[in-house]
Amino acid sequence: MGMFDQIKDAMKMRNEYKRIQNEMQKISVSYSNGGITAVAKGDMTISSITFAEGAYDEVIKGKPARFETMLLNVVNGALKSAKDATQAEMMKMVKAEGGIGGLFGK
Repeated sequence: MGMFDQIKDAMKMRNEYKRIQNEMQKISVSYSNGGITAVAKGDMTISSITFAEGAYDEVIKGKPARFETMLLNVVNGALKSAKDATQAEMMKMVKAEGGIGGLFGK
């Protein structure tokens, strides 16, 4: 394989990486518990956290630690769901294309 072919393959991989990144950013999942909902994206960021009426009841009752634990569990649940969805999407892409961008043959 010549240098030109290696550069061509590297550019192909770079373009494929960007395409995959764009696809992963489109993934959005939500996870709810105890009146708290977190939405996570495929790039493992939290795009929103919402609280239903009554979600603050534990804080009002003088149990902020319980509310904090619920919030932490919801955020972690949303991130795990995003990770699972991202991995499933990646597997579909790899199977459909015979490897990342078909670079590894079918």
